Amino acid sequence: MSVTLESSGNLIIAYLIGEIDHHSAAVIREKIDNTISFKKPQHLILDFKNVSFMDSSGIGLVMGRYRLMQGFRGTLEIRNVTPQTKKLMELAGLGSIAIIKEV
Repeated sequence: MSVTLESSGNLIIAYLIGEIDHHSAAVIREKIDNTISFKKPQHLILDFKNVSFMDSSGIGLVMGRYRLMQGFRGTLEIRNVTPQTKKLMELAGLGSIAIIKEV
C-alpha cells in the first residue's frame, strides 16, 4: 500500500494505492496527517481508484482525516470508490461527513 499526495493551493489529493488494512492504514495516516498539518488545506480528497482491498481500517482512516480537517475548518471528499465500497461507507455513516463519489 502506498499513497501519493498532490497539493495545490488549499487542496490536497491523496491517491491511495493497493490494500488498506491495519498496518498500511497507519503508514498512510502518518503521511496524510503530516501534509495536512504542514499545508493546512481547506479541502482534502481521498482517491480510492487504485485501492484493491479495504477492511474496517479504511473506515477509520477516513473518519480520522475528517476529524483532522474539521480542526482546520476544512472539508473531505471521497472519490472513485466502487459501488460496494460506497455502500459500506454509507452504512458506516461516512455519507454524512463527506461527499462520496463512485468510479
